[in-house]
Amino acid sequence: MSAGALMSALAELGHPVAVPALTDAVTTAVRYEQWRTAASAVKALASFGTSAAPALDVVRPLADADDVDLRAAAAALWDLGRDAAGALPRLERLLGSHQRHDAADALGRIGPPGEAALPGLRKMLDSGYAWTRVHAAAALWDIAGEAEAAAVVQTLLAAWEENDYTSSHVLACLNRMGSAAAPALPRIRAELALSRRGRSRSLACDEEVQHTCHAILASRT
Repeated sequence: MSAGALMSALAELGHPVAVPALTDAVTTAVRYEQWRTAASAVKALASFGTSAAPALDVVRPLADADDVDLRAAAAALWDLGRDAAGALPRLERLLGSHQRHDAADALGRIGPPGEAALPGLRKMLDSGYAWTRVHAAAALWDIAGEAEAAAVVQTLLAAWEENDYTSSHVLACLNRMGSAAAPALPRIRAELALSRRGRSRSLACDEEVQHTCHAILASRT
């Protein structure tokens, strides 16, 4: 098992006892210039939220690293320390990099204080890649809400039609949108009418999609 896989497993387990070990992993990986390993450790730390705040002194300098993957530590400035002022300009710059999906997700977690990133996120809606449009649309909703609702629903439905693998992400955002997701209800009902949902052919994925579809419909009745 790779170091990255081990760190992902620790993040999934979510026990705070892992925080010191992951912090040490960041320090060691940076010392030996193992940038990918360091980035994986930072991402795992971010999943612990503010309970991993003691790691901020180690993580903060990485947000300005030369390596783009390491600069994604900007998201951790928010996740660990709720430092919107420190995270926002760095995340905005990452929207033009291959870390744009993670950056968009982090901006969505920041929410309304991230409004300065809206132009960059709107630009991502023109991407030819469905996943990029989904991440951008979800962030637009989480930051701007109703003002972006029409564009968000249109983008999500088009991306879902183009790439069914996006269904879980699309539905998660539609579920957050409440009544603003009304234009998507016919597509959601059509999805439930299928014998199997999702191209992944995974039973767990199929059940997740069904559960979210039913939740969206139930909240509208």
